[in-house]
Amino acid sequence: MRGLFLDIDTVDRGDLDLAGLRATLPEWTFRQGGAGKTGEQPLQADIIVSNKVAVDADTINGAANLKLICIAATGTNNVDLAAAAKRGVPVCNVRSYATASVVEHVFSLMLCLARSLPQYIRAVEHNEWQKSNTFCMLDYPVMELAGRTLGIIGCGELGSAVAAMGQAFDMQVLMAERRGRTVRHGRTPLDEVLAHADIISIHCPLNTDTQNLIGAAELHRMKRDAFLINTARGGIVNESDLANALLSGEIGGAALDVLAEEPPHTGNLLLSLDLPNLIITPHIAWASCNSRQRLVDEIAANIQAFLAGEPRNIVAT
Repeated sequence: MRGLFLDIDTVDRGDLDLAGLRATLPEWTFRQGGAGKTGEQPLQADIIVSNKVAVDADTINGAANLKLICIAATGTNNVDLAAAAKRGVPVCNVRSYATASVVEHVFSLMLCLARSLPQYIRAVEHNEWQKSNTFCMLDYPVMELAGRTLGIIGCGELGSAVAAMGQAFDMQVLMAERRGRTVRHGRTPLDEVLAHADIISIHCPLNTDTQNLIGAAELHRMKRDAFLINTARGGIVNESDLANALLSGEIGGAALDVLAEEPPHTGNLLLSLDLPNLIITPHIAWASCNSRQRLVDEIAANIQAFLAGEPRNIVAT
């Protein structure tokens, strides 16, 4: 049996141990992700692994020997699940591998905004502190997280872990209920979360229900000094509406680890803004070395389980 990893460079830069993955099959091909396409030729593989390369219906139907699709991530939006199900090809993902890495990045972004760290770092680099008449600078606001209200959109593994860390910071946590659902115990209607939270952190998947979930109306409901954190998927937040909200002072700030187009080769409105209250990082919340090693090990475990006739982490069959 042959394995094909479509975009190994999105996971490993020579700093991971791939021995466990290599040992699952007699033959492996590891491709570079490139432009995120599988190529024109049908894929000659029994098992395909993809992180972000789109595995569409044509790819699935053209791969004659295809028996399993492994997503090197938790999100499934890069695979045509309906086409896989129609073809009878199981699809599995990887879960809970990046929790610590994502949570730490979320709070790094929160703290950068709350304590105006980019502005203070820039001030030292530009010799402003060195010219100060006092021992410290108080030019930019410094806010404590303790006592603030943290709103979580997406109450799965990552959202729950961020909520637990928020409680450790002595924050009040509100878990948003999905729109259109009866409000369950421990959840708060989304509109109330938007209105009352000092910080909103997004952790839901990107799908037809969450595309542009946060747009002009939702941003308008937020407090004028509230922060928006998105480490989930770029398409969940309408970028044009967010830019307008930041430029008009409708919200206090935003920190994003994701954009609608990644990488943003064609330019991005948010990247053109020179605002001290906007932080953008290049989709690295998940990317600690520990996290990426766990990911590779879990992919290997998924393949081993499938070959043993006991498939795990199946999202479509």
